[in-house]
Amino acid sequence: MQLQVLGTAAGGGLPQWNCACPGCTGARAHPERRRRHAALAVHAGEDRWYLVNATPDLADQIEATPALHPGAGPDARRTPVAGVVLTDAELDHTLGLARLREARDGVEVLATAPVRDAVREGLRLDTVLDPYTRVRWRELTPGHALPLGAGSHIHVDALPVSAKRPRYAAGTGPDADTWSVALRLTDSATGATALYAPSLAAWSDAFDAAARDADCVLVDGTFWDDDEPVHAGFTARTATAMGHRPIAGPTGTAHRLAGLPGRVLYTHLNNTNPLGDPHAEQYKLLAEWGIEVAADGMVIEL
Repeated sequence: MQLQVLGTAAGGGLPQWNCACPGCTGARAHPERRRRHAALAVHAGEDRWYLVNATPDLADQIEATPALHPGAGPDARRTPVAGVVLTDAELDHTLGLARLREARDGVEVLATAPVRDAVREGLRLDTVLDPYTRVRWRELTPGHALPLGAGSHIHVDALPVSAKRPRYAAGTGPDADTWSVALRLTDSATGATALYAPSLAAWSDAFDAAARDADCVLVDGTFWDDDEPVHAGFTARTATAMGHRPIAGPTGTAHRLAGLPGRVLYTHLNNTNPLGDPHAEQYKLLAEWGIEVAADGMVIEL
């Protein structure tokens, strides 16, 4: 299994366009600290790849990844991007679908039912894209793994991690724990498994079992500690109240992740997270726990 990390930032990216916090200021002064919105590309076999989430940075992410470039063979418009898997319906993870309007053969999108309905009815992306290309939906149902395309040995399954719906979908759709899911990717040819959870509100028994079984876990590192959003001054809500488990502290994920047998990396870093600075002392703590921070452009082979 091959995973290409396309981005590692939470909503707004790093730097965020309307922010002059230390993290954003540092990223402007040191361009190597810049991070695009969190996303993955998964090699589904031959020259086919599936994007995990379609971010506002989608076009730049594709251009920065040679394996995703079009033009293999005699057809200049032939693209290896075969589809998209959505972890949720947040704008940070869905607005990039509009950038796929040039898809000649349509766009395949895998998502849970609440996420699909929010994108179709709340954002009306089907209606917007219909004059340009066709969106083909496949439903992700927890406990039922789907292949990433016909004949692919890579299968994807969804694990519910949050009932938080995006703001634009308030008051619509069912109350469900599948508004946000982690993705378990399995290579049936080798047995390798990866777990991708850019948002994590609840560490369930099922998620714990999947994390312990995975060869690689990429998990929500939005905030370093629970009070970070409050101390940053942009909200009165804690990380937990915003639907994210912090990294450190008694409710944090680090103490759970430190004991896992597989490779562990944090992703989806908010612009206020001290991990945006590669020289931050928090990196030393993570190293002691055997935990890494994912980087844009990183390739993971399992």
